[in-house]
Amino acid sequence: MNPSAARLQACYNRWMNQRLFDVCGALDDTTRRSDLGAFFKSVHGTLEHLIWADTMWLARFTAAPLPEGTSIQIDDWPALCAERQALDARIETWTDGLSESWLAAPFTFRSVMTGVERTQPGWALVIHFFNHQIHHRGQLTTLLAQLGVDFGVTDLPALPELNDASRQRW
Repeated sequence: MNPSAARLQACYNRWMNQRLFDVCGALDDTTRRSDLGAFFKSVHGTLEHLIWADTMWLARFTAAPLPEGTSIQIDDWPALCAERQALDARIETWTDGLSESWLAAPFTFRSVMTGVERTQPGWALVIHFFNHQIHHRGQLTTLLAQLGVDFGVTDLPALPELNDASRQRW
């Protein structure tokens, strides 16, 4: 992991999240909230979890106050969409300021789920940050497929910025 790779991941993250929210926005609220047997039950619950976890990690990385609790609840669909867009913008801004030295430095954090304190290199935690998002977006595309919705391509090479040099930030 280096600053350029982190910026690329943040760009991909924003693109995938926007596409997911566009597709999920076409579902009715009852369908978005239906328990489909996923770890966070529903499409809506999984999207809420991603916002909570991304907010938690970004707060740790930026020394901001941590959100309280182990989940968030944003019942209003437009508010959930707005929070995701704002969070993705903050993630991209944060990656724009990443340095090799920050990524190489030891980073100590305490898990809110287990209470265990760990010290690991920043680069490993940034990989985890983006991998966690990818993991749950994969669950969401599976839920969408079960609902008969074809989400389409999720491959990094399809990222528009990778195919348009004038839009690249890395």
